[in-house]
Order: sequence, then structure tokens, then C-alpha cells
Amino acid sequence: MRQELVALGIEEMRTPEEVDARLGDATGTVLVVVNSMCGCAARNARPAVGMALQNAPVRPERLTTVFAGQDGAATARAREYFEGWPPSSPSIGLLKNGKPVFMLERHRIEGRSAEMIAEDLVAAFEEYCR
Repeated sequence: MRQELVALGIEEMRTPEEVDARLGDATGTVLVVVNSMCGCAARNARPAVGMALQNAPVRPERLTTVFAGQDGAATARAREYFEGWPPSSPSIGLLKNGKPVFMLERHRIEGRSAEMIAEDLVAAFEEYCR
């Protein structure tokens, strides 16, 4: 499950220090995928990220991930960067110049196909990554 995102070139953040190093003073756009073991939602979220990255005319400058349930401290720290959104696993967020601009929470992932989720991500990339 980890490797599915890493194989796409997405950088894992396994400690709070790694999260701060990648997100703390980030400029530009950063995708943050909160990966999880949840078969009902994450099984479509991970492929959706890959589809979106392959099909988007523009994409975030940096790609990162934390794994909820396995790297708890890193996940908690990453969630602090998305103030205003409750914790959700899986979830896919986008930061622009350190500010949260988009969040796809579990309730918008669960029960939807990877293609539908990817469409939401591509639209967010087009809106915020230009």
C-alpha cells in the first residue's frame, strides 16, 4: 500500500520532522496524500492519485504522503497544516504557498470510483497549480 504511492514518485513523510521539512516553508503547490489501510476508500484513492497525476495538464510541484495508522506522529503533524478540516483517512489535500486550498476528505472518496476521484483532483490541480 505504501509502495503504490511511492512508485508514483510521491515522497513519504514518516516523522514530524520530515513533515515540517517538506511542508514548513513550502512555496508553490504540494500534494499531501493521507494514505490508510481502509479497503473501502483507500483502495480507490491511491489509483485515483496516479490517474490524476498522469492525466492532469498541470500538477503540484511536490508530491508527499503520510500513512495514517502506521506513522501516527507524522500524520498528526501533516494534518496540522490543514487547519479547518477534521482528520480524515484517507484524504488528499493541496497546499499552495503553505496554505491549504483543497481537501478531498474520506466522505468524498468512499463509494466513488477511482476515475471520479481523479476528476476531482485534476480539477483542483487546474485551479490551484497554474
